[in-house]
Amino acid sequence: MHRTVLFLSAFLSVCSLNGQAALAQNAYSGSTGAGDWSAANERAKAFVKQLNLTEKAQMVTGNLMGPCSGNIDAIPRLNFSGLCLQDGPLAIRMADLASVFPAGVAVAASWDKDFAYARGYAMGEEFRGKGAHACLGPVAGPLGRHPLGGRNWEGFSVDPHLTGVAMAQTIRGLQDAGVQSVAKHFIGNEQETQRTNGKINGIDVEAISSNIDDRTMHELYLWPFADSVKAGVASVMCSYNRLNETYACENSRMLNEILKGELGFRGYVMSDWFATHSGVRSIQGGLDMTMPGPSSIDGALTGAASGDLGSIKNLPSFFGGNITAAVNNGTLKEATVDNMITRIMTPYYYLKQDQDFPSVDSTEFWLTLYNSGFTQNTLGAPAARDVRASHASIIRALGAAGTVLLKNVNSTLPLKDTVKNIGVFGNDAPEPANGLYFEQTSAEDPLYGTLSTGGGSGTERATYVVSPLTAIQSKAQEIGSRVQYITANDVLATGGSPAVYPTPEVCIVFLKTWARESVDRNDFENAWDSKLVVENVATHCPNTIVVTHSAGVNTMPWADNSNVTAILAAHYPGQETGNSLVDILWGAVNPSGHLPYTIPRNASDYDLPIFNTTGTPLETSSSAWQSNFSEGLVIDYRMFDAKDITPLYEFGYGLSYTTFSLSPTLKVTKVGDQASALPVKTLVQPGGNPNHWTTLLTVTATVKNNGTVAGATVPQLYVSLPTGAPGAAPAGTPVKVLRGFEKMNLLPGEERDVAFDLARRDISFWNVEIQEWQIPRGSIGLSVGMSSRDTRATAEVTLVS
Repeated sequence: MHRTVLFLSAFLSVCSLNGQAALAQNAYSGSTGAGDWSAANERAKAFVKQLNLTEKAQMVTGNLMGPCSGNIDAIPRLNFSGLCLQDGPLAIRMADLASVFPAGVAVAASWDKDFAYARGYAMGEEFRGKGAHACLGPVAGPLGRHPLGGRNWEGFSVDPHLTGVAMAQTIRGLQDAGVQSVAKHFIGNEQETQRTNGKINGIDVEAISSNIDDRTMHELYLWPFADSVKAGVASVMCSYNRLNETYACENSRMLNEILKGELGFRGYVMSDWFATHSGVRSIQGGLDMTMPGPSSIDGALTGAASGDLGSIKNLPSFFGGNITAAVNNGTLKEATVDNMITRIMTPYYYLKQDQDFPSVDSTEFWLTLYNSGFTQNTLGAPAARDVRASHASIIRALGAAGTVLLKNVNSTLPLKDTVKNIGVFGNDAPEPANGLYFEQTSAEDPLYGTLSTGGGSGTERATYVVSPLTAIQSKAQEIGSRVQYITANDVLATGGSPAVYPTPEVCIVFLKTWARESVDRNDFENAWDSKLVVENVATHCPNTIVVTHSAGVNTMPWADNSNVTAILAAHYPGQETGNSLVDILWGAVNPSGHLPYTIPRNASDYDLPIFNTTGTPLETSSSAWQSNFSEGLVIDYRMFDAKDITPLYEFGYGLSYTTFSLSPTLKVTKVGDQASALPVKTLVQPGGNPNHWTTLLTVTATVKNNGTVAGATVPQLYVSLPTGAPGAAPAGTPVKVLRGFEKMNLLPGEERDVAFDLARRDISFWNVEIQEWQIPRGSIGLSVGMSSRDTRATAEVTLVS
């Protein structure tokens, strides 16, 4: 391929490859808060008044040829230096001397609110240090409806409450560091297969339509976005897919009525890259900014093929000059454009990004060139700006906190320093064989090398990765042990090798599952003959520990093997992966992670396949690409409960090197006004009606560390709404849903209370007829335990009789 095309292809992939306007204005003015936001809003309005029409069009239209993933051009006469938007949810994607943090799924597996905030803040420091005004993250969509979804790992958890908490904490961290957060992908982008429009067999085919009913939308997929809005998120990115037959980036019901109206969102909506499909219609539908600028990737590639990269800036856009024309011919009100820019600029002033904000690190652009085939010797490049600070310690600690101990027979772990012969096996153990940029265009990861993250626009370019093998060898040298290893899975799958002698005292097998944007996974098992690898190692080694680095849900057909004595799910832990794992293996850190999803005993337990008409006579029919979310609210652990399926390891499950008990009784305290099933109507604020967030109940339990070592546990509160009677919750209500959790660090013998506050929304269902959160009539069940299946204490409370 011509290297200019390679350049543009990489440049375009830097982010994510592949009503009425009056409603939006009213929602904005009706939800404007007091204080700093109001002052920032006034400054934004003053800025808009100084713009001419051409500049106004420029302010809402990306420039593909800037140095960042997304770019809004500068206006020098107003001392506005432009906006730099950078991937992604776990690191600055294309950067040198920047950190690689644990993926969202690892954060969720920690169940640690403080760590979620600390990660967000540290990321914000690095984005700001590189001159990025906005981080394109965090991710609440996909939520994880499909366990094999290619981008599930970028988000947090399939549970909306857990994801909502992680979203809010990440947003607060990023924005406290002075960087705009961008909650994405709004909404219904639950699979990668046909997520966007494209050609199939030469025929234009529309994106898949996610068809979601109103109650399911509010109680499941919208839930974490509501948390994001309440946390003050600066921007929301609309997704590629169609939603109920209308593209998400021009869906007035979702963007104007629900996001900006019902939820009181005060910031701006930007499109996913090339997810804009119209001009005035998208604007009237609630879109404020189109990215990366041109109307299609095909047009951009065609422009690059001519060899004139400068012409790319002038490629056709649904916005740009079309906005100027629409205002001039009367089809678009200039006041609507003013509102769009006001939404964009208010977060800019609110976060003081006009004051001493760093310039964009110029190496971002050079790295894109080099990744596309240009050589440094030919072009030269400036030194990168090092923004890593001391973040490695946070990454290492969070990598350990997000590791879940699933099995530990006879206290196999932690390992003792007296173990002198250690075996390390599996192709996930060594350094990455193909370098430190994990974008990867293939559906499978490289044959050799540990996975610290997944691929696509949510990945990163690492400065270094500490592999498990390297970290274990370092630990072995420290304690005077030896390490034998085989990292070739093809050798292990055929029965091993005489190179290992004598049999190690402990054998640690490393498995991996690759996932990336644009494709969904096709198998629940770990890759590269994982089943044979584990079975063959365990046949020769009666003390086998299995470690998985994975995007999320896997089957583990070897879990019941008596020679498999311990299992650790380590997820995608970032650059310190090996060190994080050694901390767990030798007990420097007591494992405290819990599963943010359910591990099935059999793949068939998850009866919700990716929708796909590829290879059928219907594959070129846009009307056939319809994904009906007919399961409603019942996904993951809710589905296992509804169908009474026993999982291998349930949602919320995780072991420790100590044991914890929980008092058998709960204290339930009613707080505030309990009189009405419906909230009092009031002025919408960010997050919606403030009364939705009013605490109505406090549930208190007592937790004790019964062991001899300090550790952390996560008591979890689940709510069961009454059904089957007038005024009760409708059919389709889950058996129970997570509505509270706390990470508790306890010394040996220490006992402490934990209190869960339940807001009105937490104990309500969405009434589709009256469009409001309603507390059901009858007895509400409350249960606290250490997982979704490990209930330790229960209580009931009636608020509406």
